[in-house]
Parts: sequence; structure tokens; C-alpha cells
Amino acid sequence: MTADEARKVRVAAVRAGWARTARPPRAGVRLVRLYATSRRVPAAMAAIAACAIGLRIALIWHWDAYGALQLPLVFEAGSAAAITATTASPLGDPERVAGRWLPFLRLATALALTAAAASALAAAGTGAHLAGGTLDAARNVAGMTGIGLLCAAALGGGLAWAGPVGYLVAGVYGLYTQWHGPALTTPWIWPGRPPHDLGAAICAGLVFTFGMAVTTLRGARDPVGE
Repeated sequence: MTADEARKVRVAAVRAGWARTARPPRAGVRLVRLYATSRRVPAAMAAIAACAIGLRIALIWHWDAYGALQLPLVFEAGSAAAITATTASPLGDPERVAGRWLPFLRLATALALTAAAASALAAAGTGAHLAGGTLDAARNVAGMTGIGLLCAAALGGGLAWAGPVGYLVAGVYGLYTQWHGPALTTPWIWPGRPPHDLGAAICAGLVFTFGMAVTTLRGARDPVGE
């Protein structure tokens, strides 16, 4: 082998090493993009933004104390329903078998969307009278998202919205009892508890953590084609 051939071999080896180091990041970005597209993450983010804008517009009007408490809960439930809708898989069981990164993608997506929803709703209340404030919005969004994730695991991603919407009724009733009695004091109906109520925060956090764990490990109950 001549010196020129040896130099060409070394250059080819260096280029191959560069290709191996450059390919995984590009492949990872492509995987995240495909996953987000298949789960309709952009649509969920648009729905969260619409809920935040709707809340901001609604806060312009003057509400009585009872209406002011119920108003944010409606948009929090809408944001949670949008988040849980992203658990629906168009591929079903084949994806579970082939996708070794799938649990990490589920976890990262749910966490990112929940944080985005809580931040967007809190920002919508900046400079206005948002009943309960940032802590209440974060607690309610996280708890109702956890309920939706559990519904996705039990009923399928297409019906995951039923969890937050159904709990919205319970939350509204909990707020109703604070004014008309007898007041419900259970922390499991956390929308009816004050923002700094530790028991309510723990219950919402437990539901969110359990829902995250279940959907991260097994995903939504979606057969192929649904």
C-alpha cells in the first residue's frame, strides 16, 4: 500500500466516524418530529393556546365571585383534554413492540405539554384577577391531566377527554358546595379547595404521577387502526 492510499484510507475512516457521530442526533430529532406528528402534538399546543387566549378574553369581563372561581376550571379542563388526546396512537400494538424509545417519548410529551398548559394559563391571568392564581391553575391542570391519562390507559386515547370533562363536573359541584353548603372538604375534589391546601396538592400530584407512570409504561389502549 502506497502512502497516498494509506492517506485516503485514513480520510475515509475519519469521515465515517463523523457520519456515525452526526447521524444519531439527526435520527433522534427525526424520531421526535415523527412522534409529535403522529400524536397530533402541534394541534394540542394550538388547543392549549386557544384555551389561554379564551381565558384571557373572558377575564376582561366582570364576574361575581362564584363565576370567577368556575371560569378558570373550564379552560383548565379543556387544556387537560387536549394533552390527553395526544396519547392516541394510529399504529397500536405494532408500535409498542418496535418502539424502544416510546416510553421516554410518552413521558417527555406529557410533561412538556402539562408544563406548557400550566404556564400558558398562568400567563393568561397576568395582570387580571385569576381566581386561585398560578398554584391553583397548575394543580388543576396536572390533576385533570392525570385523570385523562388513566382514562387513556383504560378506555383508549380516543376517549381520554372523558376523564377531564367528567371531573370538571365534580370540580364545579365542589365549588358550588362552597357557596351553598354543605361544603365538600375532601382533597380529592381539589378544585374546591384553596390554592395552598396541601392535601389537595398531594392528591392532584398523586393522580398525575400515577397517570404518567401508567401511560409511560403501557400507553393508551388503542388497537391498530384506531
